[in-house]
Amino acid sequence: MILIDKMLDSDWVQVRDIYIEGINTGNATFEKEAPTWEEWDKGHILQCRLVAREKSNVLGWAALSPVSSRCAYAGVAEVSIYISQNSTGKGIGSKLLEALIESSEENGFWTLRSGIFPENTFSIKLHEKFGFKLTGHQERIGKLNGVWRDVAILERRSEIVGVD
Repeated sequence: MILIDKMLDSDWVQVRDIYIEGINTGNATFEKEAPTWEEWDKGHILQCRLVAREKSNVLGWAALSPVSSRCAYAGVAEVSIYISQNSTGKGIGSKLLEALIESSEENGFWTLRSGIFPENTFSIKLHEKFGFKLTGHQERIGKLNGVWRDVAILERRSEIVGVD
């Protein structure tokens, strides 16, 4: 049985390994290597870190990071979601993203943002399934392995937080 659970410090090795799998695809992130636990921990919102767990195995993870330190953006966060290559096609991404949205709203976030390589059609479709809309396209925003890459920007506005 797959359980969506809070990410624990002790999950880091498996979370990092899944992140490395994503890095190695060349279509998940501009990063070339996984950060240390301390670096990752500092950059992600404590209350919005989840894993998909089957017994002691982490099958995927999702987390939010702030988009800005300015107070006007306190309710805006960027989504990271990664699924183990051995666990794709099992609905884990849907379960994680749905739970992350719920957690984000419980913690006062009104806008979630994702920057996704256009070639990562699976991730774009997953986000769209949960109400994310394409709001922009950044052309040649950065190089990965010497190749300029575009990024599609998708956003989801909460219907219960920040509606005043």
